Amino acid sequence: MGKDVIIACDFNSKDEVMNFLDKFQEEKPFVKIGMELFYSAGPDIVREIKARGHKIFLDLKLHDIPNTVKKSMAVLSNLDVDMTNLHAAGTKAMMTAGLEGLTREDGSRPILIAVTQLTSTSEEAMHQDIWIDKPMDETVMHYAKNAMEAGLDGVVCSPLEAGKVHEHCGAKFLTITPGVRFADGDVGDQKRVMTPAQAKEIGSDYIVVGRPITQAEDPVEAYRRCVREFIG
Repeated sequence: MGKDVIIACDFNSKDEVMNFLDKFQEEKPFVKIGMELFYSAGPDIVREIKARGHKIFLDLKLHDIPNTVKKSMAVLSNLDVDMTNLHAAGTKAMMTAGLEGLTREDGSRPILIAVTQLTSTSEEAMHQDIWIDKPMDETVMHYAKNAMEAGLDGVVCSPLEAGKVHEHCGAKFLTITPGVRFADGDVGDQKRVMTPAQAKEIGSDYIVVGRPITQAEDPVEAYRRCVREFIG
């Protein structure tokens, strides 16, 4: 499984995302559909983008009781997405249930990954708001190990933590890293960021890039720049 750049299509309407994807005439980028677009346009937006030939990461970050997550993942599996996720904080039991729900009768399933800590969360906020007293690095590694033991394929983590996740969980355990910005770009609301080239160096398997591509003057060239820097 090779490295890839995933474009975060954080739009709030079908028209916006389709107009954006129309710009890509040569490539069919891997795209992330998050809550904003999914709640606005519904499951059909997944089917339509998939029909255009794009791989899809459905980023809904499920976090509920195990049985609810299991049933919800069974529904998402029928959408034929390529990757989806849940919160590692939901416990090993919830992650295992999600994996069971996602797995089809023939044994096939999308890639399932767990969110460790959101890249917008600082260590200070983690301590003061969530009441997790452990350091950020230790918390992320513990969550990653739990996800691996639950049978998941990898984790969403900051690119700053990707190398260490591989050290703890092995080279085949995937790291999907948002919080990626160009060296000459704006970091926005992300707290833990890295450039595509740095993410490559540290061992990220997938990078998720939103505004540096979607809000660029030339989104196609911005995407190509990401691919060049991250994949080569």
